[in-house]
Amino acid sequence: MKTAIVKLSGKAIEDFTSNAEWLTALAKIRTVYDGVIIVHGAGNQISEWSGKMGFPVNFVNGQRVTDENVMSVATAVQSGLINGKMIAFLNANGINAVGLTGIDNNLFIAEYSSPELGFVGIPKFNKNINWIQQMMLGGITPVFSSICRDANGNLMNVNADIFTNALAIALQASTVFFVSDVDGIKLNGSTKFTINEMEIRSGIREKQITGGMIPKVESCMSLMQSGIRNIWIGKNMFGAMNTASGMERGTWIVATK
Repeated sequence: MKTAIVKLSGKAIEDFTSNAEWLTALAKIRTVYDGVIIVHGAGNQISEWSGKMGFPVNFVNGQRVTDENVMSVATAVQSGLINGKMIAFLNANGINAVGLTGIDNNLFIAEYSSPELGFVGIPKFNKNINWIQQMMLGGITPVFSSICRDANGNLMNVNADIFTNALAIALQASTVFFVSDVDGIKLNGSTKFTINEMEIRSGIREKQITGGMIPKVESCMSLMQSGIRNIWIGKNMFGAMNTASGMERGTWIVATK
């Protein structure tokens, strides 16, 4: 099954739920692929709500330090408020969509990343994905929040880029689009149209690629190594898009020659 995954960062969600051009972009994608899945984060919104409630907002290598209080906020904001808004927007505009998490139908179990991050995990595939494929073949767009659980049923905060990585590999997705508020990956002050693994590692080492972009590009490299060759990072998925896999803006991740 030819599948596209569109991962929206928390910073891109506000535009997604207010810009009708997204509906056109999704329609174009559906003409090229058998199904499309949306995965979203909620980084800014979780930080905002954590701050309002007096909870700490700390990151290590682009990943949120998550204690029990922050975990509660992340679940409520990402799987509740944000996912609900996205599902409402899509269904109100004629796109049949269902909101899901990594917990649903026992899809993933997360293993803890490190003690310093708290309830932050790496999702491990736990069940076949036929049910997701059947949803898409039935004309439904699954919209995933990246909240997962551990083996004991504790809620786990999973970076949405890492979640996208695991889901794409499980589905052997044809193309993965990482949509954020940036035009693409920058090196030496300019946005690269294509970038390879060697350049990415050099960019991280030289601190040109920093913060939340680090787990994003690491996910991209892992996808490349798993056989997924069409990976894009950028802001504009409409307007410049002539086909669902051709864009004039953004950065394509390519194999190192």
